[in-house]
Amino acid sequence: MDSPHAAGRILALMMVSDGNLAQSELAAMNRSGILNYVDLDDGAFQQLLQDLCQDLLTSATHGFVQIDNAMVDHLLQEIAHPDMRRQLLKAMWQIADADGWLADGEAVLLTRASAVWGAESGFGARAIGG
Repeated sequence: MDSPHAAGRILALMMVSDGNLAQSELAAMNRSGILNYVDLDDGAFQQLLQDLCQDLLTSATHGFVQIDNAMVDHLLQEIAHPDMRRQLLKAMWQIADADGWLADGEAVLLTRASAVWGAESGFGARAIGG
C-alpha cells in the first residue's frame, strides 16, 4: 500500500493513456517533483513505464490496447494515503495538460482516479479547499 512502485505505475499509465508518450509529459512530471515525493528514482520509473507498455502490448487485441477498468481501479486502490492521492492527482493533471490537449484516455483516467479516491470521506472537500 502506498508504495513507490504503485505510484509509479499510476504515473506511467497516465503517460500512455493518450496513446502517445510525449516528451512534454515527461518534462511536466519531472517539474512536478512527484517522483521525489513518492521516493522513486528516474531509472526505476523508466523500468515501470517500460514494463507497463509491455503488459499493455501483450494484451492488445487487433492492434488496439484496451485499459481494463478493473486493472485501473486495482492500481488506484493501492494508494490509500490522502496526501499521496492528492499529490498524484495533481501530477496526473500536469502530465495531461503538458501537451496542450486532454485526450479521451487521459480524461477517463483522471475521472476514474477522482471517483475512486474521492470515495474517501472528505477527499473532495480537502482537494477543492486547499
